[in-house]
Amino acid sequence: MSRVAQAPARPATGPAGPAGRRRSGGRGGARPWSPQWAAWGFLLPIAVYLLVFYAFPLYRNVELSLRDYTVRSFVQGDAPFTGFANYAKVLKDATFGPALWHTVVFTVVSLAFQFGIGLALAMFFRGHFRLSATLRALFLVPWLLPLIVSSSTWSWMLNSDSGIVNAVLGLFGVDPVHWLTSPDWSLWSVTIANIWIGIPFNLVVLYSGLQAIDPAVYEAAALDGATGWQRFWRVIFPLLRPVSAITLLLGLVYTLKVFDIIWIMTKGGPSGSSTTFATWSYRLGFGNLLPAFGPGAAVGNLLIVTALVFGLIYIRVQRRQGP
Repeated sequence: MSRVAQAPARPATGPAGPAGRRRSGGRGGARPWSPQWAAWGFLLPIAVYLLVFYAFPLYRNVELSLRDYTVRSFVQGDAPFTGFANYAKVLKDATFGPALWHTVVFTVVSLAFQFGIGLALAMFFRGHFRLSATLRALFLVPWLLPLIVSSSTWSWMLNSDSGIVNAVLGLFGVDPVHWLTSPDWSLWSVTIANIWIGIPFNLVVLYSGLQAIDPAVYEAAALDGATGWQRFWRVIFPLLRPVSAITLLLGLVYTLKVFDIIWIMTKGGPSGSSTTFATWSYRLGFGNLLPAFGPGAAVGNLLIVTALVFGLIYIRVQRRQGP
């Protein structure tokens, strides 16, 4: 008989043991979320935001333009369907032609001067000098002020009797100009105010685009004997074209829907001389005792379609130019 005492056999720990139970049983075996579910989780708040604040208002505006809404039917929701009758009514209205012309003039002149002055200031600040940052910050003040403050300030400055502009013109023997009450000057007055407000945006974006250009490009152009104008027109401006395009597109979309400045300064008058599609749409929908919700929504949709068309043109041009 062997003296060696045999040790009792230990139970094997397999999948049925404690470790195995931890691996396969209960909540410890739940599969983690896949990256696809995580992506949908991040996209969900954005999708809800777009649906609530963009898709539904757009649908509601289109629906308003296709029905004959009154105050009663707007509350009760039983307006009859009229198709494109509201659009036909708007196109035949005597206000359509002048409002279209005022919108085009206001938009084109504002964009041209905002971009031109903003680009000139961006080129000026490209060369770093003392107080450069301070002056750039001061140029941002019009952009930071609330529109109601800027518009009210311009209304005071352009006042026919007590405005500072006429006071300065009087020092040079110029007769007072009725900036806000004359049909010949009202549109130009609101355009000047809008240009002043939009210059800082163009300055900031174009200055950022200039900073992204490699300084070696300027040095190479100077070594090739290019003058200052040649360097700008043949080197800087082509390299700045993508930034310029998006600046003009954003400026176009913003300027088309400008309402605050015009309404505070002139309310579209006098005699409709400064009425644009934005102010006309508001007057139709909210500016009368008997509001015309359908035609007002139709005018607003025309503005949306115009902005969409120019956006699609921009995308097509960018695709043709390539990366």
